[in-house]
Amino acid sequence: MDAVRVALLREVLAGTEWVQSTRRFAGALRASVAPHGGGLLLVGSAGYEPWHLAAHLDDEAAWSGLPELSPTLVRHRVPRGGPAHLSVGPGRLAAAGRGATLLVVSPGQPGAGLLERVHDARRNGATVLALDGGDRELHALAHDALAAPDPVAARAGDDAEPPHPLDLDTVQHLVSAAAGENSLPAPRRHRRFRDRLARLADELTAPPPPRW
Repeated sequence: MDAVRVALLREVLAGTEWVQSTRRFAGALRASVAPHGGGLLLVGSAGYEPWHLAAHLDDEAAWSGLPELSPTLVRHRVPRGGPAHLSVGPGRLAAAGRGATLLVVSPGQPGAGLLERVHDARRNGATVLALDGGDRELHALAHDALAAPDPVAARAGDDAEPPHPLDLDTVQHLVSAAAGENSLPAPRRHRRFRDRLARLADELTAPPPPRW
């Protein structure tokens, strides 16, 4: 999802809590990471790896000039012979201490094993953030959390359909886009969010090139 589509989605969601909530959570994420801290660790549940969020945060880190937003993806199962940046196992969470930020992303229950590791990381001084389906135990451990409950499950218990229900993937797009906003001026080789938005809008509205 590029900057233009994110902007259009925000227009659709205007008047709901989602725009403000995702920007607030992104602000908490940005404030928790420090240029010389323990880094940003991104981990999902045993059955869910937040690949797309890792990629989008990495892009935002480059575009906004905030390298500390680039996460280390922690995987529950590390395949043999994989590249180094995709071979970080759950043992990395044991080393998360003061200065580190742990972002947990899980659409369902995170599982007892992950909760135990998150608890240890918080006890060691790490900042814990949760982006999930609303698990109470995980939220109790998190310093800040944003829940995106399953829209189908939410409607099942209520006759009235909630306004603009979003799935977790869409919320991740909004959070990652907002995380790179309102940053300090970046080096010339990077483009800030407004510059990228204007450039993409020009490209979308420009006439097609002539055929020779």
